[in-house]
Amino acid sequence: MNTGDCIKFLGTAGARYVVLKQLRSSAGAYLNINGQGIILDPGPGTLVRCAASKPKIVGKDINAIILSHTHIDHSTDVNVMIELMTDGGFIKRGVLFAPEQALFGEDPVVLKYVRQFPERIEVLKPDTDYTLGELRFRTHGKHHHPTETYGFTFSSTEGPVSFVVDTLFFPELCEWYAGSAVLVINLVRLIPHKSDKVMHLTYDDAKTLIGTIRPRLAIITHFGMTMIKAKPWEVAKKLSGETGVEVIAAGDGKTVELAKREIEHQQTELFGS
Repeated sequence: MNTGDCIKFLGTAGARYVVLKQLRSSAGAYLNINGQGIILDPGPGTLVRCAASKPKIVGKDINAIILSHTHIDHSTDVNVMIELMTDGGFIKRGVLFAPEQALFGEDPVVLKYVRQFPERIEVLKPDTDYTLGELRFRTHGKHHHPTETYGFTFSSTEGPVSFVVDTLFFPELCEWYAGSAVLVINLVRLIPHKSDKVMHLTYDDAKTLIGTIRPRLAIITHFGMTMIKAKPWEVAKKLSGETGVEVIAAGDGKTVELAKREIEHQQTELFGS
């Protein structure tokens, strides 16, 4: 895999229709940060996409699996990815990070028999720091979503890299992710849904987050049908023009190198000494 810090978007589908029709892949993302390989939110097809990746993503490339929440487009391949990471359970290695609900809720998504395979399992909690080798990352407060959901900030050598996963917008998000050098946003909807039960970010929400936080790079991903119809690359271009921040749209299989580009970013320290 790449030696520099990078994100490989194995899939960019969000919302039921896009996932079920596989209009975009619903696999998760592969992060290579500070020498640690991480599968984030392994939705349907993650194993297949890892096998088809060039180069392939194999068990030894994965040091951890992280679940932001238990919804099927984020967690259905978690068990088979644990098996991949541990060579079918024959090599005890790697770490699973997951919300309590994923392990002990009414509908736990991590099967009991695979829980013995990783070196350890860590339950995610709000506003908590975690370590993985030389890598540090932290959760923020609970997102506004129907299930226990956390976003993350990773302490990359290229600056803080944050993932604003599924959530309804609320002002604290701008505070939690302030100082991010790279900001990845799950932009499911172009406009708000008429139902208050659909708790996802919209174009205007992304514009507020990007314009307030002002990362050196913003990446939009996890697209629902309204975003697919609007053409994500066009949406990214419009966001760039309106915020003055470089914004790109993720694509299935696209790798984004995190090395600093021409735009210098004034970092805010997100981690204690």
